[in-house]
Amino acid sequence: MTMKAVHSVSSLGVSEPKRDEYVVKASPTVPKSIADMWESLAPEVRAALISSELKGDNNGLKGRDVSESSTPTVMSRSSTLTSFEQNSSIGSDTKQSDDSFTEKCPVSGADVTLTPVERAPKNVFAFTKTHQSEKSEVVKTSASTVTTTTKVISTSRGWRNIFTLPISYDVNMVAQGSMFDATNSQMLDATGVHPEGYNTRFAVVDAEVDKLYGDKIRSYFELRGIELTTIVINGGEADKRNSAVDTILDKLCEYKLRRREPFLAIGGGCVLDIAGMAACLYRRGVPFVRVPTTLLAIVDASVGVKNGIDYNCCATDEMYKNRVGSFYAPSSVLLDPAFISSQDERNISNGFGEIIKLALVRSSDLFDLLESHGKTLVETKFEDESLKQSGISSRIIDASIQIMLEELGPNLWEATLDRCVDYGHTFSKLLEMVPGADIMHGEAVNVDGFFCVVMSHLRGYI
Repeated sequence: MTMKAVHSVSSLGVSEPKRDEYVVKASPTVPKSIADMWESLAPEVRAALISSELKGDNNGLKGRDVSESSTPTVMSRSSTLTSFEQNSSIGSDTKQSDDSFTEKCPVSGADVTLTPVERAPKNVFAFTKTHQSEKSEVVKTSASTVTTTTKVISTSRGWRNIFTLPISYDVNMVAQGSMFDATNSQMLDATGVHPEGYNTRFAVVDAEVDKLYGDKIRSYFELRGIELTTIVINGGEADKRNSAVDTILDKLCEYKLRRREPFLAIGGGCVLDIAGMAACLYRRGVPFVRVPTTLLAIVDASVGVKNGIDYNCCATDEMYKNRVGSFYAPSSVLLDPAFISSQDERNISNGFGEIIKLALVRSSDLFDLLESHGKTLVETKFEDESLKQSGISSRIIDASIQIMLEELGPNLWEATLDRCVDYGHTFSKLLEMVPGADIMHGEAVNVDGFFCVVMSHLRGYI
């Protein structure tokens, strides 16, 4: 049997040949549904497809006698676009910008052509997505095997908005013991530049800090003729709830904090977390200044961009640590190590829990300092004169802060979840959330770290 194998099919489908007749003439007309689909393609896509397909057919037919062939066992069909007229839209005035670029969609595999828009060329791009797929169907008969390939091309269009957040904040070391000194303007300066005659400020203050330093804080501003509005909240783990955030938001509304007006958050890690959540939510984000007053907050909670509260799930009746939170950077951070002396030994040891973690994963030098001087620093509350004069106390704090920033800085939004500073944070949050458990965060981190080391050893990892 002799068969003629000349095929004219669209890129959107393949015409089925009759069993004994393999000549398919190009139809002078195209069904409206197919024509509409063709018209929906972008002009540059239509032009590219026609050029590519015609070139493929010419190369495939060149030098061949297509009138006769031996009986095929597999028939492969190339698609052409000759059934569509090359209408005027191909040569229309629509032009692709010289600044356009193409990329591959990592999810669908579509080719994406992006063109910057005139008024916002660095941020907004009009795009066309072209996705191709093929489906093959094999029909076998006693005389031949026919493979029908259907190529489907779909397009979509839209816009992409790109904006990189300008995250920048200073972590300032304050001369020891001078945070509330009338001659030190750092805290006032951190609250921003205000119009002349604007003589009010707002501060969230830890209840324990207010007992110890409340008068000094207020006096600091009174001496400058500034009225300080404060809200005092408890800073324990049990107080890190949405109700505490609501309390701050109510006070901010009453105070009528302006959109670009920074407020102060003075206290331990829990207070800084709560205040950071309120700052993120109020008017979709206002600046806030962190003033950490515990060793743990100085080396951990104050230097990153995470804020959060514990959440009690009504469905499971369980409490989840830091389950609700945000990535929201402070406008600045003020660190004064003198606050450490107001803590008891257990709270200072709690802060060392995070410092030991950093030493284990990043710095043998820091580990050696802790091994040699850690006990003395805890017992003297960082007030040992020989260690202060030799710079040991400040070296430990400085090294801890810098290591933390080095690890957090390139990955502030935690796009990468494999983070060495999370050592000790696998099971610790579960320990802290056990009802009635008398365990602090740094203590839980150390228990977690020890457990992970033992488990890794038993599994043969170390």
